[in-house]
Amino acid sequence: MLEEGKIYPGTSRTPDDKLQKPEYLNLKLANRHGLITGATGTGKTVSLQILAEGFSNAGVPVFCADVKGDLSGLAKAGKGKDFLEKRAQDIGLEDYEYQDFPAIFWDLFGDQGHPIRTTISEMGPLLLSRLMDLTDAQEGVLNIAFRIADEEGLLLLDMKDLQSMLTNIADRADEISRRLGNVSKQSVAAIQRSLLVLEQQGGDHFFGEPALEIADLMRTTRDGRGSINVLAADKLMMSPRLYATFLLWLLSELFEELPEVGNPDKPKLVFFFDEAHLLFDDAPKILVKRVEQVVKLIRSKGVGVYFVTQNPLDVPDGVLAQLGNRVQHALRAYTPREQKAVKTAAETFRPNPDFDAMETITNLGIGEALVSTLARKGVPSMVQRTLIRPPQSRLGTLTKEERRDVVNNSPVYGRYDKGLDRESAFEILSKRAEEKAKAEEEQRKREDEEKKRLKQNRSRGRTRRSSRQSVGEAAVKSITRSIATSLGRALVRGILGSLKRGF
Repeated sequence: MLEEGKIYPGTSRTPDDKLQKPEYLNLKLANRHGLITGATGTGKTVSLQILAEGFSNAGVPVFCADVKGDLSGLAKAGKGKDFLEKRAQDIGLEDYEYQDFPAIFWDLFGDQGHPIRTTISEMGPLLLSRLMDLTDAQEGVLNIAFRIADEEGLLLLDMKDLQSMLTNIADRADEISRRLGNVSKQSVAAIQRSLLVLEQQGGDHFFGEPALEIADLMRTTRDGRGSINVLAADKLMMSPRLYATFLLWLLSELFEELPEVGNPDKPKLVFFFDEAHLLFDDAPKILVKRVEQVVKLIRSKGVGVYFVTQNPLDVPDGVLAQLGNRVQHALRAYTPREQKAVKTAAETFRPNPDFDAMETITNLGIGEALVSTLARKGVPSMVQRTLIRPPQSRLGTLTKEERRDVVNNSPVYGRYDKGLDRESAFEILSKRAEEKAKAEEEQRKREDEEKKRLKQNRSRGRTRRSSRQSVGEAAVKSITRSIATSLGRALVRGILGSLKRGF
């Protein structure tokens, strides 16, 4: 039943409940993205789990967010349960056996996995504005702050760096406004308040170093299986905007860093975006357009993106049209919106003359779905009513001890657990402020001495003007030269405003 180069999600059946044939997801077309939808409790998480298992066994690394803790079970082999054995028997899966998978646990807060971080500079102003829900005027000021930081070679690694940068541009508001646009101190203050809120939500854990290396998400084991990277997201979901922005940043990093590979025999990585509606809720049009562009282009980097959400209407049409592999679990149709969602889901499938897709969606049982995958030449297969195969790994969560054991034996253990704080904008700007204050103090003393000499000279009937450059003037010119020199080191940003590495 298992075939080379394909993943087996389940077996379809006819309207009279007779087994029809096994359904497959072609690995060569798995980077054409996908969609898993369905109401709560209909089996979306299990579908994600069995696809992750299939990709891992095929040597494809996986990244997924574990919203409820259920996906942690991927790290341990399943245990014999009557309903799992019965499902395997019902679909004709004779070689069904339990298996554990090479899972790596991550956690923004560092509690349930390895800490996962990025820097302020790498995230960029567009995603950071989305994260803090800034107004257009505030976003404009934030863009100016990043522009100045990039021009002057100032790395914004953590939140205190950005706070220092905002204070710096507020102090230089008149100078910067003449060159780059209005920098109001009110907008700066509003951004700083938003940063405090973000810090309370856990942003101080997320921003810093060592930053995540994308290569660590793309590991394979000695026996050729792909690692399954599981992000603990139960606590993170309490800050939904941080959750969505983090996953979008990660997607943009993959797009910016990975080389073009065309159409590989299998994906280089598969990325599951659970609770996908959080990405698009209240998102500005420019962000949705950029996401659509990334999804369209990232498949040439060998990355497959699979959105997981309750309602297909949660995904904008421009993105939905690019999701070729689909697993549709049951939807309810009590309200007008729900009825529209069922209709939309049904209309996106290639029709099957044996049944009405719209009616079937409302009658699917738990662990049952309508499945359509891309076949030869990228043409969608005819939709089939499918019994989803049982997972080989554990259903449900790991204990704290089991999770700790997986973390301690991880191939990235010790790489990210201790934070770093190298010289960046905060230290540089603090040093500049100290030098400026010192120069101003020396200048004040010099002026006092000059006034004293002038007073003495007047009393003697003689005046003399010093032609020497003041200490304050020298300091200002020195800073100006250092800024001018750094212009040649201006940093480069990508499609979503994230920093391209290599600095």
